[in-house]
Amino acid sequence: MEIRTLRAFVEVLRRSGFSAAAETLHATQSTVSKAVKQLEDELGAPLIDRARMSPTPAGEIVLKRAGAILAERDDLLRELDELRGLRRGALSLGLSPIGGSTLFAPLFAIYRKRFPEIDIRLEEQGSRRLEEMLSAGEVELAASLLPVGESFDFQPVRTEPMVALLPPGHPAAARKAVTIADIGDAPLVLFDSAFAINRLILDAYARQGLAPVIAARSGQMDFMVELVAAELGVAFMPASMAALHRHPAVRIARFDEPHTDWRLALVWRKSGYLSAAARAWLDLTAEVYATDTRPITPS
Repeated sequence: MEIRTLRAFVEVLRRSGFSAAAETLHATQSTVSKAVKQLEDELGAPLIDRARMSPTPAGEIVLKRAGAILAERDDLLRELDELRGLRRGALSLGLSPIGGSTLFAPLFAIYRKRFPEIDIRLEEQGSRRLEEMLSAGEVELAASLLPVGESFDFQPVRTEPMVALLPPGHPAAARKAVTIADIGDAPLVLFDSAFAINRLILDAYARQGLAPVIAARSGQMDFMVELVAAELGVAFMPASMAALHRHPAVRIARFDEPHTDWRLALVWRKSGYLSAAARAWLDLTAEVYATDTRPITPS
């Protein structure tokens, strides 16, 4: 079993196709196809359903193990590079569109100035997907919401209250703070399912034995605000994000429910090796946000 065949197999499923995987691997489609076929012949079972481009039952097992093997290999190479004292390096970083640009964009400029030879490879996904990528070794560090699973370590970055974005005609639109009772049975406009931020809202409803109606889901905050303005439903965002996406017809009120603070952290695998580049990013984040741990109050 070869690393190249495992990587080809993983990339085909990750990119949902042989041509996209070939582009990522800088190889021809024929080369990728032959690598996957070689792995299937070696293991004696089909691994990919070509019609649906999804793993077979055997493929599910191999995909899980392959991710761990590839992650260990990448850890090994990073550790050996640093042992040899190489100046060049890479940082694979996963950020969520929610808060990622606002909180981390200023850090990129500082980091680049301090470490000009470090290549930053950025992945932008929802927190749930980023945690999957961490487990598979596809990124070294990722921004995610607390709490995280026991297989991860974390460094807190920012804590903010959540706010409710209310349509202009909502009975509670004039309030500065609202509860679930104030929102009533209004439908919700949530983030896509890949975003862990939904957990804060749905758990708050579940604690009261309620299952809200979901009117729409989106990964674009501007679009979510427009949906609220069109009176499709109520949306929720961290206070600073809502402040950046104000709309004259939308009212913003603090979401006054317990255990709903948005707590962002940088997360990494406990079992993984953190490169010097990753440790430098953690140090810089702690340096910049060391005095920024108090919750933000929505205006």
